[in-house]
Amino acid sequence: MRQIKIAPSMLSADFSRFGEETKSITESGADLLHLDVMDGSFVKNISFGPKFIKEARPYSDLVFDAHLMIVNPWNYIERFAEAGADIITVHFEACKDRLKDTLKAIKGLGVKCGAVINPDTEVSSIKNVIEECDMLLLMSVFPGFGGQKFIESVLPKIQEANELIASTGKDIDLEIDGGITCENVSAVKRAGANVIVAGSTVFKEKDRAAVIERLRTL
Repeated sequence: MRQIKIAPSMLSADFSRFGEETKSITESGADLLHLDVMDGSFVKNISFGPKFIKEARPYSDLVFDAHLMIVNPWNYIERFAEAGADIITVHFEACKDRLKDTLKAIKGLGVKCGAVINPDTEVSSIKNVIEECDMLLLMSVFPGFGGQKFIESVLPKIQEANELIASTGKDIDLEIDGGITCENVSAVKRAGANVIVAGSTVFKEKDRAAVIERLRTL
């Protein structure tokens, strides 16, 4: 059974105190820091780029999980690797037939790679690249904004993705992102996800360590 890991989404952090927020989440027992990169084109929001990640890096020794919600991600992966990302995930919807080449290019930079699919994209769409992946990320909301409600119909897709990963015999993390709370995290884990992204669920609490541990152990 894969280890359960909690990856608070820095999209819910106070951007005016990004370094301090990074340190706070690190000291609260998170396993990864999830960094949602949005360009205002692939999704209708803009967040931050490589500079934010580079300047946050001295505040944490955790795995930096950079989720690129951008068009033509292959043009930017080198910058994110240089900024300190440990794993870079890119969307099937942004890459289409260039997904495999993009994943290989990420690995060529010496960092881990992953594919991402939106709630309305079939798991079968990434079947031909799963062997390249260190992580598979399923969105349980439509990307672009934090604080959205979990889409229940994604649960069977988590099970399907878990079976796809099992068929490879490889140690591939299955990450879920969007609307995760203490009320639904158990169902998500039962379906097979082992990396849990949580934004407002963590950041709204004063005792972040307690909620991270609760998400991990429920």
